[in-house]
Amino acid sequence: MSAAVKAWAAFGFLALLTAALDLVSKEMLFNRLGMPGEKPGIEMVPGVLSLETNLNEGALFGLGQGMGVLFASISVVAILGILLMMSRCSTHLDGRLVGALGLISGGIVGNLYDRLGMPGLVWHEPPARAGLPVIAVRDWIHFRLEGVIDWPVFNLADSWLVLGAAVLLWISLRPTRLPPDVASSECGVRPDGPPAAVTKPHGPTVMSGILP
Repeated sequence: MSAAVKAWAAFGFLALLTAALDLVSKEMLFNRLGMPGEKPGIEMVPGVLSLETNLNEGALFGLGQGMGVLFASISVVAILGILLMMSRCSTHLDGRLVGALGLISGGIVGNLYDRLGMPGLVWHEPPARAGLPVIAVRDWIHFRLEGVIDWPVFNLADSWLVLGAAVLLWISLRPTRLPPDVASSECGVRPDGPPAAVTKPHGPTVMSGILP
């Protein structure tokens, strides 16, 4: 099996798995607790971690409220950019980069699904919005340390985005160097050339998908 086939298989599996985990967890929590404020949250660790529903019309961790259309558009562009990067031979040879792109893609897809109104939720209040479709991301994880920090409610998709960004940072600090013979056989680099460095691609393409 070629490096390209292995990379695409790993990328697709990770992206689908993380997106599915995010969407299933949202569905379960909203079915259990209803719309925000309908039922009390579930205290997992008193004063630290609770499960409660929230609807976010902004981006990651509640940033940019009311800019859902913009973030949905950025998400689509980011996915296209990630697919373009996945077509590069250098990406196929770096498992960390493939993993990071898979995590980020899963996070983007999970939140984009909500931003497109796919869950089919409708607003119950305020009266002016009652009956209108919900175009917002479903969040349900609330982390806090009383008197210290009260983190915005988030979801698994947000976690995948942050984790993927952390892996990209790791790659940029410690790039993978390929032996000349590997680069030659997989990417057509001359054997007598310098070792190929597989690093995080430069530019805003990947990072633009982190906020959504």
